[in-house]
Amino acid sequence: MVKSVKPILFSGSSHPCLAKEMADLAGIDVGVFELQTFPDEETYVRAATPVDQREAIIVQSLVFDPNRYFVELLLMIDALKRASAARVTLIIPYFGYARQDRVDRPGAPISAKLMANMIERAGADRIITMDLHSAQVEGFFDIPVTHALSRDLLIPYCAQLHLGDAVVVSPDKGGIKMASQFARKLGFPLALIDKDRFDAFNVGMHYFVGDVKGKTVILPDDMCSTGGTLVNAANVCAQLGAERVIAVVGHGLFIGEAIHKIADSAIELVVTTNSVPTSEAVRAHPKFSVVSIASMLCQKL
Repeated sequence: MVKSVKPILFSGSSHPCLAKEMADLAGIDVGVFELQTFPDEETYVRAATPVDQREAIIVQSLVFDPNRYFVELLLMIDALKRASAARVTLIIPYFGYARQDRVDRPGAPISAKLMANMIERAGADRIITMDLHSAQVEGFFDIPVTHALSRDLLIPYCAQLHLGDAVVVSPDKGGIKMASQFARKLGFPLALIDKDRFDAFNVGMHYFVGDVKGKTVILPDDMCSTGGTLVNAANVCAQLGAERVIAVVGHGLFIGEAIHKIADSAIELVVTTNSVPTSEAVRAHPKFSVVSIASMLCQKL
């Protein structure tokens, strides 16, 4: 019989700040994992805190070094199961490999499906994640998936900015669903930019539908990696007469020169979350504002 006791929360090495914030908010005990990397780069983990018949929660974002963090996550799940945890719940705010959700050309894997299979095989009982690149990834799992949405935090944040005469612009066709939610909830019209992606680092604008002249533009996107899509979209809006451009991003990776690109662009403000570790450069930059998802994730437990 499973004992009725509080769960215990463990942090992987990818995002300990978020794990601590969640534990403090939820009043959950924090467990300790011994984490080591051997000289040959193998990962070693051991649950140093007993979990016998308690629910164990692991917080791990699969970002910046996803291969290492994913192996670490699998080993943590297995270790907790072997230590007789009643159940293992994963909180994966940023689910790495989620963009590889289909065979885009002959010979390619469906990486997101493979990740789901390995997580289940390791013994996870439930997953809480946020802003999956496509909803179909939920269907790759045969265990319960709770899909949190950053817009539940970011839309109210935008509402209190008092934006006046504004328009929500989708930076590409794939973002129309997210942009339309912002437009409907905020009561603003919707516009669209389409893009051509030349490779993993370069995108170009194809056409624009809507009117932004003299208005504040809200640019929502599920994530910002190198900044190419957002910066190009913002600059197009500015060229078309937009007075202000505010970008709203679920996952703010800001890889490479992204921060510098944004700093030099027409974007006035980038609002993002702490689904991934936030660099000091982002926290200190006047163009960036970070909204914590800790409370939202705690409510999903």
